[in-house]
Amino acid sequence: MRGERRKGLRLSKLYSFVCFRPFSRDDHSQIGQRGYSRVVFCNDPDNPEALQLNYRGNYVSTTKYTAANFIPKSLFEQFRRVANIYFLVVAFVSFSPLAPYTAPSVLAPLIVVIGATMVKEGIEDWRRRKQDVEANNRKVEVYGKNYTFVETKWKDLRVGDLVRVHKDSYFPADLLLLSSSYDDGICYVETMNLDGETNLKLKNALEITSSLNDEESLKNFRAVIKCEDPNEHLYSFVGTLNYDGKQYPLSPQQILLRDSKLKNTDCVHGVVVFTGHDTKVMQNATDPPSKRSKIERKMDKIIYVLFSILILIAFTGSVFFGIATRKDISNSEKLRRWYLRPDQTTVFYDPRKAILAAFFHFLTALMLYGYLIPISLYVSIEIVKVLQSVFINQDQEMYHEETDRPARARTSNLNEELGQVDTILSDKTGTLTCNSMEFVKCSIAGIPYGRGMTEVETALRKRKDMPQEIDDSMSSKDPTAKSMKSVKGFNFWDERIFDGQWVNQPRADIIQKFFRVLAICHTAIPDVNGDTGEIAYEAESPDEAAFVIASRELGFEFFARTQTNISLHELDHMTSENVDRVYELLHVLEFSSSRKRMSVVVRNPENHLLLLSKGADSVMFERLAKHGRQFETETKEHIKRYAEAGLRTLVITYRELDEDEYRMWEEEFKKAKTSVSAERDALIDSAADKIERDLILLGATAVEDKLQKGVPECIDKLSQAGIKIWVLTGDKTETAINIGYACRLLREDMNQILVTLDSPDIEALEKQGAKDAVSKASFESIKKQIRDGMSQITAASEISAKEGLKTFALVIDGKSLAFALDKKLEKEFLGLAICCNSVICCRSSPKQKALVTRMVKTGTGRTTLAIGDGANDVGMLQEADIGVGISGAEGMQAVMASDFAIAQFRFLERLLLVHGHWCYRRIAMMICYFFYKNLTFGFTLFWYEAFASFSGKPAYNDWYMSCYNVFFTSLPVIALGVFDQDVSARLCLKYPLLYQEGVQNILFNWARILGWMANGILSSMIIFFLTINSMAAQAFRRDGRVVDYSVLGVTMYSSVVWTVNCQMALSINYFTWIQHLFIWGSIGFWYLFLVVYGSLPPTFSTTAFRVLVETSAPSLYCWLTLVLVVVSALSPYFSYRAFQINFRPMYHEVIVERRRTERPLPLPLPLPLPQEETDISGELPTPVEFTLHHLKANLSRRNSWN
Repeated sequence: MRGERRKGLRLSKLYSFVCFRPFSRDDHSQIGQRGYSRVVFCNDPDNPEALQLNYRGNYVSTTKYTAANFIPKSLFEQFRRVANIYFLVVAFVSFSPLAPYTAPSVLAPLIVVIGATMVKEGIEDWRRRKQDVEANNRKVEVYGKNYTFVETKWKDLRVGDLVRVHKDSYFPADLLLLSSSYDDGICYVETMNLDGETNLKLKNALEITSSLNDEESLKNFRAVIKCEDPNEHLYSFVGTLNYDGKQYPLSPQQILLRDSKLKNTDCVHGVVVFTGHDTKVMQNATDPPSKRSKIERKMDKIIYVLFSILILIAFTGSVFFGIATRKDISNSEKLRRWYLRPDQTTVFYDPRKAILAAFFHFLTALMLYGYLIPISLYVSIEIVKVLQSVFINQDQEMYHEETDRPARARTSNLNEELGQVDTILSDKTGTLTCNSMEFVKCSIAGIPYGRGMTEVETALRKRKDMPQEIDDSMSSKDPTAKSMKSVKGFNFWDERIFDGQWVNQPRADIIQKFFRVLAICHTAIPDVNGDTGEIAYEAESPDEAAFVIASRELGFEFFARTQTNISLHELDHMTSENVDRVYELLHVLEFSSSRKRMSVVVRNPENHLLLLSKGADSVMFERLAKHGRQFETETKEHIKRYAEAGLRTLVITYRELDEDEYRMWEEEFKKAKTSVSAERDALIDSAADKIERDLILLGATAVEDKLQKGVPECIDKLSQAGIKIWVLTGDKTETAINIGYACRLLREDMNQILVTLDSPDIEALEKQGAKDAVSKASFESIKKQIRDGMSQITAASEISAKEGLKTFALVIDGKSLAFALDKKLEKEFLGLAICCNSVICCRSSPKQKALVTRMVKTGTGRTTLAIGDGANDVGMLQEADIGVGISGAEGMQAVMASDFAIAQFRFLERLLLVHGHWCYRRIAMMICYFFYKNLTFGFTLFWYEAFASFSGKPAYNDWYMSCYNVFFTSLPVIALGVFDQDVSARLCLKYPLLYQEGVQNILFNWARILGWMANGILSSMIIFFLTINSMAAQAFRRDGRVVDYSVLGVTMYSSVVWTVNCQMALSINYFTWIQHLFIWGSIGFWYLFLVVYGSLPPTFSTTAFRVLVETSAPSLYCWLTLVLVVVSALSPYFSYRAFQINFRPMYHEVIVERRRTERPLPLPLPLPLPQEETDISGELPTPVEFTLHHLKANLSRRNSWN
C-alpha cells in the first residue's frame, strides 16, 4: 500500500513552488531580529547550543488551578465579591466580644456557600485536567539515538525531535513536514480542531527533504531551522531551513499544527518546531471577553443599597443606644436602669463613655443586621443558571437532526440577557442562508442560460405583481427537467446546453472556454470512490465545489490532478467526441478577500500558455482588454438581474500569454514568492496584478445560496416581538435588498432610505484621481443623506396620527458605512438607524461589522445580540452583549467565539422568545424574592433590638440565623429560578409581544425592586409587632407561664419561615411536584431541625433546648398566633396582586386569563402597530386593552428615540 501511495500525486510545486532554487541569507532580513529569533536543531535536540536555548517542553495544561494554588486562587476568586468580603470580616470579628452570636454560627454558612462554589470550580477544573492528562500521555514515534523510531509520550517531546505520525493521528506539536508516504512529500490535513473546517488541506514538504522517508535516510539528517517566535497566527509562518550549506524558504504549507489530524496519508515525518504552550493552537487559547448581564450589574448596585440600609439602621440603633446609655447615670450619679448595673460594666456599655460604647454598638449592629445581605444569593444564581443551561442544551425543539447538532449554551452567565435583546445584528451568508451553493444560472457570450426561479425571484415577482414567467430563460417547460437526477451543488437546467447540445450553439467555442475555466481554475481535489467510480471533490469553499460539479455535469469532468497537471474528460465541439485532455499547471494565484479573484496559469495540449481567471465584477471588468469587452454590456445586465434574484455572481475571463512575457513575469513572481520579508504578501499581490490584465470576457456564473428553513417566519416573529434586526453582509446592495424581502426583513409597506455613494458626482471625482476631494465630497454626501433620512422620519411621525404609523428601513453600502462610522457622523447615523425597523449594511468588512455592533451597543445602552457562522463574524460576536454562533458550513470559529450555539437561524426564535423570556423572568423574580426574604428576616432583628433598647441582643438563637439562608429558604427560590413559567412555550411563541416585558425591563426595574423591598420591610413589621403584641405578657400554658425569650424567638422565626415560603407559593405561576416538595419541605425541615437541635444538650442548643417539643408544640395559642401572623403578613401582597390583576394586569396575566375563560385574544400585530390595531377595541375588557396599549406605547416611545 505504501508503495502505491508513493507513486501518487505530486502537488508540492503547485502550492509552495519548492522547485525554486535556494536563496541567499540577504533575502531574510527579518530572520534573527526581534520576533524571528527561534533556532531549531533538527534531529539533534541534545546539541549543547540547543540545550542552552531552554525552550518549553510539550506538556500542556489548560486548567485554571493547580494542586498548589487551588485553595488560595479559588478563595481569591470568591472574595472578589463584596458580599463575601463582608461576611469574612464578620466571621473574624465574631471571635471578639463585639459579636452578638457565636463564631461557629457565622463561619458555618460562609464555609458552606464558599465551599460549594469552590467544589463546583474544582469539579470543572478536574474535568479539564483529565483531558490534559489524556492528551499529554498520547503516544508518538520519535527517532532515537539508536536510529530507530520508538514510542514516546507527547509530553516528553522536545524541540528538534524527529517524529513519525500515522494516518488518522493528531500531530503532537507544531511540526516542519519533511516527507510523507507520497513520493513528493504531500499530505492531507484536517483542521477541524483549529478552525472547525472539515474540508481537507493539502500540505507539502520541501523537495530537498521529501526523500527522507525511512530510518536509514534520516540517520545523517542534520539541519537548522531559523524562524519566527511563537505567535497566534494560524495561517502564517516565516522561516528558513539551513541544510547542506544552503537555505530554503519555509511557508505555512510545510507546517503541521498541533491538534490537526493526518488524513488520507499513511504517515509523515516531521521535526518539532514549537512545543506545548508555544504551539499556535495554544497561543490562540485565550479567554473570550468577560461579559456580564445587565441584571447582574444591577444586582451589584442593589447589594450596595442593602449595605447602605445596613449602615443606616446600624447607625440609627447606635445613636439611640448611646443616648439611652448616657442617661443610665445622671449627673447626680442616680442609676436609671439600675438592674443593668451601669456603674460596674465594661467599655461596651459604659455611660461615662457613651460615644465609645455607641461606636462599639455600631460594629455589633453591622454584624447583627448582616442578614440583610443574602449570603447564598450568588451561589444560588450560579446553580440556577447552570440548570437553565442544561434545559437549553436538551431542548429537542432546537435540535437539528440533519447535522446532529443540539443547541448549546457555552456560558451560563448570560441566560437572562437572552430575554432582553433589543437589537439583533446578523450575518447573511450561512446564517440566514444555507451556505450550500448551487449552480443555477450563467451568462455566456452575452446569452443567459438557466431555467427556473429562485426563492428570491419568486418573492420579487409577487412584490411587483409580475407574472411568474418573464421570458424563455426564466421558465422551464421541458418535462425532463423535473426527472433529472438530483446532484448536490447543481440545480441547473437548460436544454440548449445540456447533454452536449451546447455544440450546436452559435458561440460554442466561447461556451467551451467558459466551462474549461470552471473545470481548471480552482484548488479542488478529486476523490474517486474505488467501488462506484464516482468522483467527489474536496474544495476550499462551497462556491468552488459548485463550479467544478457544474462543469462536470455539462461535459467537462475534472477527474485527476498531479503535481503539475490537471486532467479533464471533455466533449470536443468540433468532433462531438469525448476526449481526455491534460493541462500543465504552472502557477496558482490564490483567492483572497483583498484580491477578490483567483487565477491559474496553464499550458494546454496545443502548447499555448493561458491565464484563466474568475472574480468579483467590481475588480474584473476594469481588467478587461479593449478587444475583450465584446459581451460586457449584456453580461453586466445579466449580473444585475442575477443580483436582484439574490444570486452570487463571478465573472469568468481568460487571456493567452506570450512566452517572453510569461518568462519575465515568472521570474518576478518567484522572487516575490521566495521572499521572507515583511512585504512578502504585497510583493506577491503586485506580481499577480501585473499579469491579471488585458483579460477577455467569457461570461458570468450565478450560484444560489438558499434561505435556511424557517428564516422568514423567524424574522417575522422576532419583529412582532419588537426586536430590531440589522443584517451586515458582504453582498451587493441589490442582492441584499431582495434577500431582505424574501426573508421578510423588508416589507412592502416600509419606506426605504438608501445611503450610497453611487452618484455621478462622486464617480467623476474618482476618475480624476483626486483622493482628498473624493473623501471630502463623500463625507458631505453621506452627511446630507443621513439628515435627509431623518427629515423623512420626522415628517412621517408628524402625520402618523392621521394616516397611521409608517415604518422605515435603512440600506447602506460599505463605502458609505466607512464614512457613517466616522466620529463626526456616528451619532447622526445611529440616530437615523434606531428610528428604522430594519437596517441592512451591504459590502461590510469584518471590522465594520464589529464597529457597527459596538456603536449600537454603546450608543443605545440596550442589549445587542450578534449572530454569525464564519471566522469573519468573530469580532462582531465578541463585541455584542450576546454572541450566537451558527454551527454551519464555514467551520466552527464563530461557535468557538460565541456564548450560545445553534444549528439554524430559526432556532433563535425559540432561544429568545421562550428560553430568553423564561430565564429573564425567573432570574428577575428570584433576585427580588431573595432581597424580600432577607429584608423580612433582617428587619425583625432590627425591630426586636429597638424593642430591647438596642441592646445588641438578637431575637433568635445563633443557629436559627445561620441556617435561614442556607437551609430553610434557599431551595424554593432555586426551584423558582429553574422551573417557573408564566405561560407555556407555545403561548410564548403565539404572543411574541410578551417578550417586551424583558426588553422594557418591567420585572427588574427600580420601582419593582423597591416594591419588593418595601414588602419585605412591611412583612417584618407585621410579623414582629403582631407576634409581640399577641404573646408578650400572655399566659400561653395551663400552668400560667408567660412567653419567654426562647418561645417568642421560635414563634417569630416560624412566622418568618412560613411567610416567606408561602409568599413563594403565591408568586409561582407554574407548580411542579418539585416546587411543592421544596416549599413545604423547607417548612417541615425547620421543624425537624428544631426537634433535632433542641434535643442536644443545653450547653450547645442553648435557648432551643426542647423548646418545640415541650413548650411551643403543645400550645394551641402559639399555633393560632402563627396562623394570624402569617395571614396578616401575606395580606398586603395578596391585596396588591388582586388589585393589579383586575385593574393593571401584566401581559402574561392577560393571556392566562383569556385562556382560563376560553375567550380568544387577538394576536398582537407586527410592531410598531398599524392603525388596524384599533379594530379590536371593544372586544376586550378595559384592563386588558390598557395593558396592551401600555406595552405598545412604551415600545413606540422607544422606537422614536433618537
